Amino acid sequence: MQVPQIPYNERERLESLYKLNILNTPPEEEYDNLTRLASVICNVPVALVSLIDKEKQWFKSKIGTDLCDTDRNLSICAHAINAPTEIMEIPNTQKDIRFKNNSLLKNPKGPIIFYCGVPLKDKNGNAVGTLCVIDHKENKLSHEQKVSLQALAHQIEKLFELREQNLHLRAVQKNLEEQNELLKNFAGIVSHDMKMPLTSMIVTTDILRAKYADKLDDQGKKYLGYLKQSSFKLSDYISSILTHYETDKLTDEHPQESFYLNHFLEEIIDLFNIEENCEINFPENDIEITCNRIALEQIILNLIGNSLKYNDKDKIVIDFDCYEDAKHYHFTVSDNGMGIEEKKQKEVFNLFSTVASSDRHGNKGNGIGLSTVKKLVTNLGGTISVTSEVGKNTHFHFSVKKDLHKKIA
Repeated sequence: MQVPQIPYNERERLESLYKLNILNTPPEEEYDNLTRLASVICNVPVALVSLIDKEKQWFKSKIGTDLCDTDRNLSICAHAINAPTEIMEIPNTQKDIRFKNNSLLKNPKGPIIFYCGVPLKDKNGNAVGTLCVIDHKENKLSHEQKVSLQALAHQIEKLFELREQNLHLRAVQKNLEEQNELLKNFAGIVSHDMKMPLTSMIVTTDILRAKYADKLDDQGKKYLGYLKQSSFKLSDYISSILTHYETDKLTDEHPQESFYLNHFLEEIIDLFNIEENCEINFPENDIEITCNRIALEQIILNLIGNSLKYNDKDKIVIDFDCYEDAKHYHFTVSDNGMGIEEKKQKEVFNLFSTVASSDRHGNKGNGIGLSTVKKLVTNLGGTISVTSEVGKNTHFHFSVKKDLHKKIA
């Protein structure tokens, strides 16, 4: 018996095989279907997807045999991979000197008499194994059967490529998730650690103004005002970042509740210092909602806050609308504010994206609020969009998925 020659590209070949992370994995229907087709098309009892490791050949898919692997030195496929571009057909292995005294050929349960294998290659031409068919008697494939076997082998190679791509994407996704978790933790630590010094700055500013009021001129008082205003703005910015990175916790940790929409909206409106020049209209139909109340509250708070801040009209008008279908609650929050340019409407939900130069009071936004809103809506199984006409109105439309199985009294 001749021991199979080690291919000249053995190192690259094995690297390609190991990249697939496929050895000793459970059977998969995609491979088994192709192997079964090979058996039927070639009219033989045995068909295999054989992968050649350093010391073993292992069968990813098998039809007509109970073997899971064999020693590489006994493998006919280990001979086949030395000619990656050719089909290796052996009508009768018992007449081939290379396989004399090979124990696989004498297996009483199913001796390997006929063999035909097509090397399975990676994109660089390295053969990692074969698609092979076996018969227990002398045989020979027709031209059409060989062409079909090659076509099936090509489909298996495509499965290998997809597997490698999926493994790469999973690795990228895992890395991104780890980086995002680190960023969330960093944001939380930094935000909490900066809150206290900022509070101290704000309090100290008030103390300086009160204690040294008679010694400060108007310019000095103005500088203290700038310092306090900047401290408040930075504090708000930090709070927004913290809220953004805690949205997953907000939607994961709070249970579903049932409540009536209009009473819910009244409670939210009470949190704002609404002036007489603001008109807020609730939905005509007061429907009962069952969802994550805390998350929905954060969404509405952000949208109302924007409607109040980014409005240049003498009278602010905010309209709420809501309806439900079998799977979702659908909400619309509309206002008669500054509006958003059409070219900027797609960017409005991007983190740190600001679409207006300043709000009603001349302050510039931080571009975090609407990104947080979108994240919350997505976590609640919904979608969000915006339509707007500059100088006239803005309409935010979003949905929240129903989950009646978690409905509580």
